[in-house]
Amino acid sequence: MEQTGIIIKGVGGLYEVKCGSETHYCSARGKFRKKDISPLPGDLVDIELIEQSGAVKKDTIQADAVIAKILPRRNQFIRPKLANLTHLFILSSIISPVPSPIVIDKLCAVCVHKGVTPVLIFTKSDLVSAQEYAEIYIHSGFPVFVVSNESGEGVEAVKTYLQEITAAENCNIAFAGNSGVGKSSLLNRIFPQLHLETGEISQKLGRGRHTTRTAQLYPVWDTGSYVVDTPGFGAMETERYELIRKEELAECFPEFLPYLNDCYFTGCSHTVEKGCAVLEALKEGKIKSSRHESYCTMYAEAKEIKEWELK
Repeated sequence: MEQTGIIIKGVGGLYEVKCGSETHYCSARGKFRKKDISPLPGDLVDIELIEQSGAVKKDTIQADAVIAKILPRRNQFIRPKLANLTHLFILSSIISPVPSPIVIDKLCAVCVHKGVTPVLIFTKSDLVSAQEYAEIYIHSGFPVFVVSNESGEGVEAVKTYLQEITAAENCNIAFAGNSGVGKSSLLNRIFPQLHLETGEISQKLGRGRHTTRTAQLYPVWDTGSYVVDTPGFGAMETERYELIRKEELAECFPEFLPYLNDCYFTGCSHTVEKGCAVLEALKEGKIKSSRHESYCTMYAEAKEIKEWELK
């Protein structure tokens, strides 16, 4: 009998697939390996149930189904390996460590490029004002929140936003943030049950939550949406493995879009050319200088990308 479900986690060639209220442990058909395709957490898949046979050792899991088909993906990330992400919450602390605009902007660009909504969260607002950074990304058109895990400021606003987007559609939501920005603290405040669920499921699969780089999905509020626990989803990981062609880069900066068709020269790079509408908007304050500086840095890097690196 065939069922459709979502891959929650994959460890050692065994995939945990949630089909409605049921969970199955699946192997993948050999055809995927022959085509150099790997099922990923977040994938929607068709599975076929199989009968278990033979004795099963205690505390081991035997596949009770096989993945027969991977449904078309909305997007795919290389590291961490993850499919069908809808939102990426990018956490940066205002102090200890201070924000890195280029890292934030690279993550935002990757999100836009892949059809993911970037959401900016600036933490430790009880220590230093986050207004300067918040204004930059509000101006860029992204959802922005300022929080303090110490005082609780802003946490309820983030939770409300999450409830609103998960009520509107099925979402796969990941949180990215380097060590020290308060990602775990925020997640525990919004999803107090997350740590317990993580421990239980990881123990069943024989892995500790902090000993694997594999993404794992957890259901939230019985909405059909998931929050993705990705210990390896730091900013540097994404910017290293997700490459964008220079010709596509400007479209990954939403505040550039109103001006892209008004440049004097076709094929304008929007970096130094005369008659560039983007540079004129920058001069008039319609584009923030830090955002354009990041764009120029990324454009210079994109010029060095070899075609084979994009395959």
